[in-house]
Amino acid sequence: MSRAALAATLLLSLGLVACGEKPQTASPRKADGRPSDGPASAYTAGTWKAGDAVAWDAQMRDRAQGQNEYSRTGSPP
Repeated sequence: MSRAALAATLLLSLGLVACGEKPQTASPRKADGRPSDGPASAYTAGTWKAGDAVAWDAQMRDRAQGQNEYSRTGSPP
C-alpha cells in the first residue's frame, strides 16, 4: 500500500469517526420535591425532622435572621 493510499485511508477513517457522534436528546424533567422532605443526616439542624414543613420554615426564618446585620448588631433599621 502506498503512502498516498494509507494517508487517504487514515483521513477517511478519521472523517467517519468525527461523524459518529450520538444524538444528544434531553431527558424528561423530573419534578422537584418539597425542600422539607429532604433526608435527615448528621449535618441537619437539630430542631428539624425530615418531612416537617413547619419546622423547616422556622429554621429558614431563624437562619435568615442570623444573617441580618440589623438584628445581629441590635441597632434599628
